[in-house]
Amino acid sequence: MESHNGQDAQTYQSMQGTVSPPLLKALEVMGYQYMTPVQKRVLTELPNFQADCLVQAKTGTGKTIAFLLPSLHSLLQQQTLPAGQVGILVVSPTRELALQIAQECDKLTSQLPRRLECHTAFGGTKKEQHLKTFLNGKPTVLVATPGRLNDYLSDEYVADKFRNVRTVILDEADTMLEAGFLPAINDILKRLPPKSTGWQGMCFSATMPEKIKPVLGRVLKPGYTHLTTVDPNETPTIDQVTQYSVVLPTVSDTFSTLYALIEEERRQTPSGFKAIIFGTTANGIALLHELFQIAMADKINIYQLQSRLSQNVRTRTTEEFKKASSGLMFASDVIGRGMDFPAVSHVIQVGLPTNGEQYVHRVGRTARAGNEGRAIIMLTEREKYFLTVNKHLPIQPYPARLQDEAARALPAIEQALNGVDEKTKSKAYQAYLGFHKTFMKQLRLDPAGLVEMANEYARSMGCLEPPVIDKQVVGKMGLKGTRGLNVGTVERASNGAGGGRGGRGGRGGGAGRSNGSVNGGRGGAQTNGGQSRGGVQKNKRDFGQGRRGGRSKQHQGPPGGEM
Repeated sequence: MESHNGQDAQTYQSMQGTVSPPLLKALEVMGYQYMTPVQKRVLTELPNFQADCLVQAKTGTGKTIAFLLPSLHSLLQQQTLPAGQVGILVVSPTRELALQIAQECDKLTSQLPRRLECHTAFGGTKKEQHLKTFLNGKPTVLVATPGRLNDYLSDEYVADKFRNVRTVILDEADTMLEAGFLPAINDILKRLPPKSTGWQGMCFSATMPEKIKPVLGRVLKPGYTHLTTVDPNETPTIDQVTQYSVVLPTVSDTFSTLYALIEEERRQTPSGFKAIIFGTTANGIALLHELFQIAMADKINIYQLQSRLSQNVRTRTTEEFKKASSGLMFASDVIGRGMDFPAVSHVIQVGLPTNGEQYVHRVGRTARAGNEGRAIIMLTEREKYFLTVNKHLPIQPYPARLQDEAARALPAIEQALNGVDEKTKSKAYQAYLGFHKTFMKQLRLDPAGLVEMANEYARSMGCLEPPVIDKQVVGKMGLKGTRGLNVGTVERASNGAGGGRGGRGGRGGGAGRSNGSVNGGRGGAQTNGGQSRGGVQKNKRDFGQGRRGGRSKQHQGPPGGEM
């Protein structure tokens, strides 16, 4: 949270007599002395702490305290909440932000004479275990993501826990709507007690998209207070970030050029090089993380944060990267907006963002709290249409020449790729194919051209043939019969045994575990150009020219449809 101690700043202790003493004591213990602008406006300009409000404020401005402090104070003053009932409900767009809010709530209530329970509910965890804790506990505060909350409320027995709710808070409301949560939010509002029962509504949003207005009408009663700390004349954060583009001749230049770019930027930032590197898919990020953990292990700390990691790993990594003064975080859009990582000096985007808005959200991870930042996007020749479509963005060509450094990095990249698990490559390939299929029109590709581009990506990973894709997945992608695919039946294996039945002409994979090298992929496959146990000799030139679908090496593939 930003610190504000300028001439107009106001201390929390000036709220003596207005805010409950244990909450003020907790703020003192937390080391918070001055209010941020959004906190000052909410705490001093609301008619009372139970008033409905719409608050416009950007991420990283201290919004969490701004909505927790008044809602907790009101709850403590009323002292009428039945045991085991939810009094404050916070709806948050992501698991990470939900955890962050819950941690802040625990700190704020740490000085109360009796412990106040703050629970969380979000996907990616065992629902039964969390639900049991929720039902058996006293969840005075619940912080939840829309999907899991809607799941909870669909059960009448669980929904009974919300019959006395006092405050409903939508945090990052615009982000939730952009992420497609509008149907879930509508269902949640239907399943909560009617607005006429008197619960307070608080809506926090950086922007005011048109589709947010119907939601406001259901959460806020007429005459609500509208506060904003977003200056319409203020230079947007993105305009304060130096932004560059790197256009790659081919897909196969991606890894070596990224290596060269990181090294170039590290040289220009000798202290405090802390970068977030976004990719197009979670499995693509897993590949980059595994590759660069090998290629740059002795140079800089490497982190990974994406949706397919367990919640415990994500939480631990989040805290580690927050505390780090330098490092590389390979990330999916689970941290695109709402998470505040201090002192991020660089944002690097590898591949197409889904749209200009996503690009802007990612760039917003740097240049926070008045710091400078740099953002670089890497696109192929086919993908550079993004720059034309978004020519209003201040993106300039990258000023340094990277080709020579990339050429020097290529042997190290190729060697590191030998250590990347074949299953990681297979998942990344399938995810790459699925992601780019949605952009075929913009990329000016037909299905055969899409597969040829994906196969070039596979070759850049060191694959001597396209990874096997399950025929059902191929059908779902609408690519049945497309030249160049290596179609087989990929089966889920248990306990490390078993493998796909193979593609055209390949026998099934046997038991075995990967030793992390290209020469020892899962299922005991050899990919060094020799004969695999499936009995198929692969012609490297055939794969290179995309003339044939290729026969399958033994392969223990990912579940169909995994991205």
